[in-house]
Amino acid sequence: MNLEDILRTADENDASDIHIVAGHPPVMRVHTVMTPMDYPVVTPEGARSLFEGMASSTTVKLFDENHDADFSYQANAKELGRFRVNAHMQRGVVGLALRAIKTDVPPLAGLNLPEVIARLTYLPRGLVIVTGDTGSGKSTTLAAMIQAMNERYRKHIMTLEDPVEYTFESNRCLIEQRELGEDMPSFASGLKHALRQDPDIILVGEMRDLETAALAITAAETGHLVLSTLHTVNASQTVNRIIDMYPAGQQNQIRSMLANTLQAVVSQTLFSRVDNPGMVPAVEVLLCTPAVRNIIRENRTFEIPNVIETSRAIGMTSLDASIAELYFNGMISREDAIAQSAYPDKLERQLVA
Repeated sequence: MNLEDILRTADENDASDIHIVAGHPPVMRVHTVMTPMDYPVVTPEGARSLFEGMASSTTVKLFDENHDADFSYQANAKELGRFRVNAHMQRGVVGLALRAIKTDVPPLAGLNLPEVIARLTYLPRGLVIVTGDTGSGKSTTLAAMIQAMNERYRKHIMTLEDPVEYTFESNRCLIEQRELGEDMPSFASGLKHALRQDPDIILVGEMRDLETAALAITAAETGHLVLSTLHTVNASQTVNRIIDMYPAGQQNQIRSMLANTLQAVVSQTLFSRVDNPGMVPAVEVLLCTPAVRNIIRENRTFEIPNVIETSRAIGMTSLDASIAELYFNGMISREDAIAQSAYPDKLERQLVA
């Protein structure tokens, strides 16, 4: 079975992911739907061969030791682009999950995001967090924000990624991109050294642990604009997740630091469109106004949803308000809208109205 043929089929169908599992034909995810490809069933030997055709000898050795490996792969046919790959063992044989990495950075204006997201690219300093489930478009939003700044400023941008997804060309800005495993051992290590490399803007692929979160907040405190992600579903959960990373005795201090540095939380959920092929995001936006900073400092994060609801005039929006707008604009189905809602019963009544 030819890997290049599989990748080409996925590319022609605009698939976001490819899954190679022994005992099944290759499967691709097209606009959230898992679709079998018209290829023979993958054998255990075939799955291993496909893995070894993509991975370096070092990665293969690590995989044989740990039974898991993450790496990036550049297709031989350049037009097929790059892929983020996870190799794993399942039922004693190799399984593969490939995520297509888009090479062309889309403009912010083409992502159907609220206008306030573009305003965030004018921030001089602070912490901006983009959250959502895996595959919710976080990397695309951040890449578009970086590109907008690349076209406007003369600054130094440093990205720390796992792996490097969108590749940037330095336009007005000087951009350096570092990949986990290839260029740095961890996000925390990359971020610690980035602070000595004279950056103005730092992109941290994910705040996975306490050390990375602490360094990101410190970088924001010292005058850098820091962009990062978390796997959380809304703004209040994001704030709580960061605070909960810290030991109980340090949480009051981190509330104060986070209140001073956090600029915005953007939470995304992707929907399959019903009007056109493709996906569209619903977005919750929290902007850190003085009232929000007091809420964080005083441990009243349960009030954040109410603040978002009452601050729409300045650009804040709740997830359900964004979902309702997509539905009334004919972009998504009623069933999907209710299924992804934060408050399904309330939204259902709103959609009927």
